[in-house]
Amino acid sequence: MKEFITYLNGKTQILILIFSFLFVTVESFGFQPSDIKYVEYKGKVVNAQNGKPISSAYLALSNSNISTITNADGEFSLKVPEDLTDATVSISVLGFQSKTLPLSYFKSANTRIELNETVEELSEISLYKATNPKLLVREMLAKKDDNYLTSQSLMTSFYRETIKKGWSNVSLSEAVVKISKSPYNSSKRDLVSLYKARKSTDYNKLDTIALKLRGGPFNALYLDMMKYTEYVLRPEMLDSYKFTFDDPAKINDRYTYVVNFKEMDKSDPWYYGQLFIDAETSTLVKADYSLNVDDRNAAAAMFVKKKPSGAKVYPTELNYQVDYAQKDGKWHYAYGKAQMEYVVNWKRKIFNSKYKINSEMVVTDWQEYVSNDWRKSTDLINPNIVMVDDVSGFADAEFWGSNNIIEPEKSIQNAIDKIKRKINDN
Repeated sequence: MKEFITYLNGKTQILILIFSFLFVTVESFGFQPSDIKYVEYKGKVVNAQNGKPISSAYLALSNSNISTITNADGEFSLKVPEDLTDATVSISVLGFQSKTLPLSYFKSANTRIELNETVEELSEISLYKATNPKLLVREMLAKKDDNYLTSQSLMTSFYRETIKKGWSNVSLSEAVVKISKSPYNSSKRDLVSLYKARKSTDYNKLDTIALKLRGGPFNALYLDMMKYTEYVLRPEMLDSYKFTFDDPAKINDRYTYVVNFKEMDKSDPWYYGQLFIDAETSTLVKADYSLNVDDRNAAAAMFVKKKPSGAKVYPTELNYQVDYAQKDGKWHYAYGKAQMEYVVNWKRKIFNSKYKINSEMVVTDWQEYVSNDWRKSTDLINPNIVMVDDVSGFADAEFWGSNNIIEPEKSIQNAIDKIKRKINDN
């Protein structure tokens, strides 16, 4: 089977690994014993002002590592051990006031949670110091050692990647991973180990093309812009960007600058987006950015390593997002998402094929970790791992049945079920 694969090259290097566009439900999970009984609560998080769904809202159960994140429609599913009846659940998302609710508020279905917006324009008195956006970004990078984790940490995360052709979902890989997160003031790379993983792929729907996403969990992890500044915003690159202030905002009751950035050299695919910087500490708390790929030939040369004869393959859209969370006065990587859309033009076909590929990871728990024993006792994965090929050894049906996991939306699940039936029939 001929392959269509991304690869590392040039200034985009690691970020070229990142795909996606499909929003999914991120469900809570943890390492609980399989004999524990759970109660599942489902519902929706919406904007209190207009009723619109809020995606990527975090729901965390108090005094536990159980958490979840809403999907594109604001929907969530939270599985809680039945003996935790007195627990509370905190709900938070950038741009909205956080809320804490007792577990008794939640129902088995149709729980509605309304959050109020906190985004507001800042008065001149509220502004911190910044009058020059480039200097603010430079200060943000200079204060990395003060604002972010300075000790080695061990994180529990959930990673998921999907491939969608047109309206059909043709591939799903998901995994619980452990991340040995090196300090932000260290040049050491992060290490990743698969704890559990599973996959389901229907290659018959891929037009003889095998879409393979190299990097697996590293795809979302390398979006940590403050850890891996060399890929987008290393200090010596700042003069190659144009920075402007957008309307400032208030995020989670903290004043935040919004800085637009755009790469000035457009001879190759170029970056643009927004940085959300805490006005008091100059900390990057969120980034939304994209890679412009209007130049199809340049984008194809950069991204496509192999393709079938008689076909032109090129990316048409690449979007990235990274969110940070604060604990004990230090910030750390909390969520990464990459979205990519590809087009395949066939020489002897009237219609082309469009693929949307999603890669995302959410951190659900972390703890300070100073020992090297973990590295010696676990199998680390390579940054070039291809999930669709390499996860079979981590499959565990009992684990996936009893633990909190990211579950697809119903329409996606129906597609995945059909794929599984076809694979079984074969």
